Amino acid sequence: MVRAFRPLRPPVDREPVRGCRIGPLTTLPPVKGTLITLEGPEGAGKTVLARKLADALGARGHTVRLTREPGGTRLGERLRAILLERAGDAALSIDPRADALLFNAARAQLVAEVIAPALDAGEVVLCARFADSTLAYQGYGAGLPIEELRAIARVATGGLVPDRTILLDVAPDVGMRRKSPDAHNRFESGFDLDFHRRVRAGFLELAAEEPDRWRIVDSTRHVDPVFEDVLAAALEIL
Repeated sequence: MVRAFRPLRPPVDREPVRGCRIGPLTTLPPVKGTLITLEGPEGAGKTVLARKLADALGARGHTVRLTREPGGTRLGERLRAILLERAGDAALSIDPRADALLFNAARAQLVAEVIAPALDAGEVVLCARFADSTLAYQGYGAGLPIEELRAIARVATGGLVPDRTILLDVAPDVGMRRKSPDAHNRFESGFDLDFHRRVRAGFLELAAEEPDRWRIVDSTRHVDPVFEDVLAAALEIL
């Protein structure tokens, strides 16, 4: 089931940049490819569904670049090991602002090294998580100012905004049960359920603010009908 939500508050007065990258001094030519991101709370199935979507689009003749956040580059994978380490006595305690900056450092490298070249080559880029995750987790979840986080993301991405964002929506208590406790990263085991509820509510509010960009898919169901809706949401813009 694909659905949209009415805004919970008036949309922010801003112009998203799609199809081009805007840097601090110059505007680059329009890109040729398409950027599709998959977002959602923990346990929503982003990794599995991104792989299935990449296979399905490739079978339809699209050149697909599959990547993830944080990660996708040597620098990104090293930062991922820090940001998503398993909780425990030796786990780092990272301030939400430091989290936001580290995620965006990984994001900047991913855009420069992987996403931008793939888009310039006309590819379909599928990314499991992107800048909206920082807004949901460090903004709605941890309470940092949303507009400050947007400003940081604009620097990291050069103003790049996905052409389509697919929100895999699942209640936090359902999503968290899908992974064994031994496999939980620090966000899954180090933050309480109320934090994850705020994250989910944040994703839904972001989707309500930009209904043309977002599609919301009920990810509580079996993977097959969920994937059908994910594929339909991607094909709308291809």
